[in-house]
Amino acid sequence: MNAPRVLIVDDQALIRTGFRMILTARGLRVVGEASDGAEAVSQATRLRPDVVLMDIRMPGMDGLEATRRILQDRRGCRVIMLTTFDLDRYVYAALSMGASGFLLKDVTAAHLAAAVRLVDTGDALLAPSITRRLVERFAAPPVVHHELSSLTRREREVLALLGRGLSNTELAERLTLSEATVKTHVARIFAKLGLRDRAQAVVLAYETGLIVPGG
Repeated sequence: MNAPRVLIVDDQALIRTGFRMILTARGLRVVGEASDGAEAVSQATRLRPDVVLMDIRMPGMDGLEATRRILQDRRGCRVIMLTTFDLDRYVYAALSMGASGFLLKDVTAAHLAAAVRLVDTGDALLAPSITRRLVERFAAPPVVHHELSSLTRREREVLALLGRGLSNTELAERLTLSEATVKTHVARIFAKLGLRDRAQAVVLAYETGLIVPGG
């Protein structure tokens, strides 16, 4: 398998350099760097990275707007948000629009490389406990989501459990199904609701009231 192509976006040169050294040493291909959101959008269009490591707070265009534009233009690209705090309202907004997860900037070298490889496979980078706290704190009140009417009763059940951070293996055990059947349910849910990955599924499960914050 080819190593994923990575774009590093941060307004601090020292962080960009450190991340480049870490990723390169672990066999990943850093194809470019950007110091602000506008440059990130331009570089993403030109370099077509598989994964973007995106800082949230930058001068000019911030990482949130840059993420929106990049994902709107390139559906196959994955974005990992970089933040100093694990309960940042901007991380929640980024997950809502399709970012595949988030990392704290003090992440270990091994975790950083593993995270890039994980999201490149199409999975979401979710630490269930942190993600649940994040969503419970910043999620909007439940809204009517008409597309949920397209889900079967079982698919709604699967979506609610996805929202609690369960893996396919845990879902299979909880519902007494095979993992192959669970994967089919998940794929159908994503297709019906236009979800990119599990990160968006978590957000949607809370915003539609399938999961009650604190419940």
